[in-house]
Amino acid sequence: MAARHQQRVAEFDSCLNSEVVDLEFLREQSYRGIPEGGGRRATSWRILLGYLPVKRKVWREVCQAKRDLYKQLVEEMIVSTPEANSPVMEDHPLNPNPASNWQSFFKDNDVLLQIDKDVRRLCPDLTFFQQATTFPNLVVVGDPRLGVPPQEKLHARVTQAQLQAQTVERKGVGPSTLATSKKRAVEDYAPLNEGQEAHWEVVERMLFLYAKLNPGQGYVQGMNEIIGPIYYVLAADNRIEWKEHAEADCFFCFTNLMSDIRDFFIKTLDDSATGIQAMMVRLNNRLSEVDQAVAIQLQEQGIKMQYFAFRWLTLLLSQEFALPDVLRLWDALLTDDTRSNLLINVCTSMLFLVRDNLLNNDFASNMKMLQNYPLMDMSLILGKAKELSNNS
Repeated sequence: MAARHQQRVAEFDSCLNSEVVDLEFLREQSYRGIPEGGGRRATSWRILLGYLPVKRKVWREVCQAKRDLYKQLVEEMIVSTPEANSPVMEDHPLNPNPASNWQSFFKDNDVLLQIDKDVRRLCPDLTFFQQATTFPNLVVVGDPRLGVPPQEKLHARVTQAQLQAQTVERKGVGPSTLATSKKRAVEDYAPLNEGQEAHWEVVERMLFLYAKLNPGQGYVQGMNEIIGPIYYVLAADNRIEWKEHAEADCFFCFTNLMSDIRDFFIKTLDDSATGIQAMMVRLNNRLSEVDQAVAIQLQEQGIKMQYFAFRWLTLLLSQEFALPDVLRLWDALLTDDTRSNLLINVCTSMLFLVRDNLLNNDFASNMKMLQNYPLMDMSLILGKAKELSNNS
């Protein structure tokens, strides 16, 4: 077994180190699970997500161009203030003009508040996202060596205060007065030293930048769960020369993935052929083909796909399993260019593997199980999904 594993690792490394990466071989091997260590998963995901081309000799040039672009975007869209963006002196915080840079700033803060809430609870079972990154963004935290001053962090822009209801207080025999109390949100993470950034702050910056670059879509809850695994893989790489650029590389990997699944997050496209409703119909149809008894049982119990599959499909199952299993699952999911065919078969596989429970349990038990999928060997799920893919 050990010799076979060593041979597989050697073949995998040979593929990644080739002058031209054999994409089909990489997909085939990644589906079986990317070997741990050596930055294999980080490199493979960069390729599978379209960030790195198959020609190895252009990697340096491509990476440098993307990283320079990312730095420019951070400087122009995050660090830059309304004052700097307002050439007209009449533009001020109270300017009601929709074109005012201050109006945009305040609208951005509404989006930022939601992002801030979401990234703080990213992967709560891990301490990784609360830890300090080894490579903070020097454009933001500053670089004394180059005379770059620190900038205000994004989470400092949004107030964590919650205004409570006013209460009437009577003091002595005088008139009643209105007293307002202010309660601050509890911060359950350790404060970092000046010049440091937590990983969740890095994720917050990427999501905020994505929202500003895509105003038609903006930020939608759940995007944090999509970017989380990608960033974790790139930022946990043990190769310093790659880990140093995890933020910029992750941003473009995430952007590429979102361009494939963005219709899942746009409410006006829910009923389109590529929207989430159509995906749930596809899953229901596939289940009927594979296991009609289970499909009928769900229908008779009134368990609609919206009750559980909406989250499964939208978040690429990132919330149904522990992170190690999610990484193993995504090794396979990212090999599918359509970003949907294999996902449908994996979800169908998950339903098939708990069919006995589904056929024998009542509505309440089945709902609880589907919304909290039981522990399962990921190789069983992917093995059945591969069988379904071959038979489709």
